[in-house]
Amino acid sequence: MRSIDKSDTVYYFSINAPYNQCEALYTPSIPDIVMQSESGLYIQVPTSRLRQFVVSTGIRGRFRMVVDKDKKIKSFERIQ
Repeated sequence: MRSIDKSDTVYYFSINAPYNQCEALYTPSIPDIVMQSESGLYIQVPTSRLRQFVVSTGIRGRFRMVVDKDKKIKSFERIQ
């Protein structure tokens, strides 16, 4: 993980999605999804950031996304 600067914004997400819902992540016409962070904010996340976490049962876990001051994603990782 890259370091977190004071100007960065950190979002936390809890995801528990079965595999059949994750199939949409591979649809070319859906490049982004909107997820609600644990703080209640709705955040647009590229589907490519989630695909790496899909397993045969779906996606499950707690994730952290770090965004820089220019709204570019620095990291998206599973933390639990």
